[in-house]
Amino acid sequence: MSTLNGNRSEKPRVALLGTGIMGAGMAERLLEQGFQIDVWDRTPAAAARLAERGATAHGKPAEAIQMAQVVITMLATADAVTDAMLSQNALAAMRPDAIWAQMGTIGVQATEDLAAAVTNQRSDVAFVDAPVTGTREPARNGQLTILASGPERARPVLDPVFNALGQRVVWLGPAGLGTRLKLVLNTWLAFEVEAAAEASAAAARLGVPYESLLAAVSGGPLASGTALARLAKMEKGDHSPQFPLEWGLKDLDLTAAATGPDAIPVARAIAERWRDLVGQGAGRLDVSAARFGLTADAAGTVPR
Repeated sequence: MSTLNGNRSEKPRVALLGTGIMGAGMAERLLEQGFQIDVWDRTPAAAARLAERGATAHGKPAEAIQMAQVVITMLATADAVTDAMLSQNALAAMRPDAIWAQMGTIGVQATEDLAAAVTNQRSDVAFVDAPVTGTREPARNGQLTILASGPERARPVLDPVFNALGQRVVWLGPAGLGTRLKLVLNTWLAFEVEAAAEASAAAARLGVPYESLLAAVSGGPLASGTALARLAKMEKGDHSPQFPLEWGLKDLDLTAAATGPDAIPVARAIAERWRDLVGQGAGRLDVSAARFGLTADAAGTVPR
């Protein structure tokens, strides 16, 4: 494992497929850093907003990637990535010797299937599995952690792109290891979010003011920055999505599928509680919405 420190002097042309919460932040960051960006999204208005900032928007993924040296997919599900790259022929339309950086979290099996498709259909293309940790603001400000895995030959071209997007770029080995580590980290994240939610609910039930809870845990070993940030959102009732609850549930399900049910019994219990909240309509809220369902007051009730 090594940390990448690349040369920013060369800026390849980048195509970014998927301009939702994360993809839009990444595109804005790359534009700000002087990259030429082509964008596509299943919702044309999302790509059009980036065109107003200097990107070139396209109506089809195969059109967006034709000139790019680096193609980034930042789509929410494996089905969406497969549709854009295979069913809509974007992979076939890629430039010779281009690089495909798959940066969404789509699971182990889907990542292996896509890597195999590249080998079988476009062996000249380098497939890099590079999911990220962080939310929209880190994406916008170049503060992501990128868990990269793939062929060594891709690194020099990806250096300026990854260094613009990430505060840390960790190369792990063959493609697929990035996704495996991302699932481990997102399982850990789920525990921290649920811990913040349940600590908040317990404090409310026991009459402990938020300020007292915060003073006791801040700067100590009990709470990470992630947990404290979610705790603050819960206290404010601000569940605007940075990392939607339905994405957190998706990642827990992907981890369970890859590890088997015995490895993560408590995480599976968290997933079932979150599944119920998603069913009640909280899926597109931030994972801080895990606070819902734990008390009978407004802080514990899914808004309608």
